[in-house]
Amino acid sequence: MFSKPSQTVYTVSRLNREIRTVLEQGFASLVLTGEISNFIAPASGHWYFSLKDDKAQIKAAMWRGNNRSQSYRPENGAQVTVKARVSLYEPRGDYQLIVEHMEPAGEGQLKQEFDALKMRLAAEGLFSSAYKKPLPQNINRIGVITSATGAAIKDILTVLKRRAPQLEVIIYPAMVQGKEAHIHLINQIELANARNEVDILILGRGGGSLEDMWCFNHEQLARAIHNSDLPIISAVGHEIDTTISDYVADMRAPTPSAAAELVSPNTQELHSKVTQLINRLNNAFKHSIADKRALATQLQHRLNLCHPRNQLNQKAQRLDELSIALQQAMQSRLYQQERTLNNLTPRLMRQSPDKKLAQASHQLSQLQARLNQAIQQQLQQANNSLALQASKLDSVSPLNVLARGYSITKTQQGKVVKSVGQIKSGDVLVTELVDGSVESTAL
Repeated sequence: MFSKPSQTVYTVSRLNREIRTVLEQGFASLVLTGEISNFIAPASGHWYFSLKDDKAQIKAAMWRGNNRSQSYRPENGAQVTVKARVSLYEPRGDYQLIVEHMEPAGEGQLKQEFDALKMRLAAEGLFSSAYKKPLPQNINRIGVITSATGAAIKDILTVLKRRAPQLEVIIYPAMVQGKEAHIHLINQIELANARNEVDILILGRGGGSLEDMWCFNHEQLARAIHNSDLPIISAVGHEIDTTISDYVADMRAPTPSAAAELVSPNTQELHSKVTQLINRLNNAFKHSIADKRALATQLQHRLNLCHPRNQLNQKAQRLDELSIALQQAMQSRLYQQERTLNNLTPRLMRQSPDKKLAQASHQLSQLQARLNQAIQQQLQQANNSLALQASKLDSVSPLNVLARGYSITKTQQGKVVKSVGQIKSGDVLVTELVDGSVESTAL
């Protein structure tokens, strides 16, 4: 017996639909890492795979609209970091991830290490403005810690030559990339502080990947910057690049060229005001972006709940499953037909007409030989008969008569003269002999 007549009775499809809603609202967006397995990329363009670690796994799907912008092509066994939301595939009730972005796990691991170190150093107060030294009012000599042959030093010298050619520049050459680069940078910071020959230091390099600039995210370098008596401007990479050195330095410049502009004495006050305004603007912009992003996230979730794309993606996933099942069924059917064909081939060979054709060919050859022999006999008999008839014909031939001394007389018209009554005086007659003819005239 059911407990209450008024209790809601769910269908399976309704239950799955409501569970999907709960999952998608409860896990708006998350980042996780794992190993790819069972990767499938059907003709529809969608990707289906499992994401697993050593203890568990979860099914995942990445729709064609998201993976078309991916430069990274996943494969089984690859470690990846994905940004995804949790959902449910309603037809089967399968809990799954809908992946929006994917990248190799190496970059994701570096980003996690970066965030962890950033939080720890911030908690220690290394990023606090209370420890940041102001830039000197009068700058006469600038120290630059960077590669002596890189693009950064060239950009800095070009800007300083244009804006403040009277400034002296001392270069402290150091490695800016590689496993030992942070040691070189620390040594040069300590050397510049020991000599105390410059008013300010610029620490920087040109742009590059996260791995290329990783030495500027080293904890020991951050502490060396924090302990420096000389004020340090961090100018690493491009404007969009951010390193631990940027946070701990007394000032961050978006590029090495911008750092050179900041230390130009003729615009120092203006730069200070601009920097303050930029910081205020950045903070306001960040807060505004955060508010807008939160609102956009809420609206996006509301839109996702009613957007037909979700249903289309569900149907597309079902279509891909059916396509894969159809392909497997076709392959199985072809395999069965091939086995049947292999079984019938020996039976067909046993019924082959080749033996009967060989026997008929031999019999035909014998009949052909008998026919040729009969034809030869008929020809021989015909030749003998012809010779006999020719002998008889020759015996009555007029030529033989002529050979015995007889002749034949004809008129000029070719008529044989049998009687004197056929000719008259003056007619020309032709007398044929055995070896020629003679013409004469009748008297």
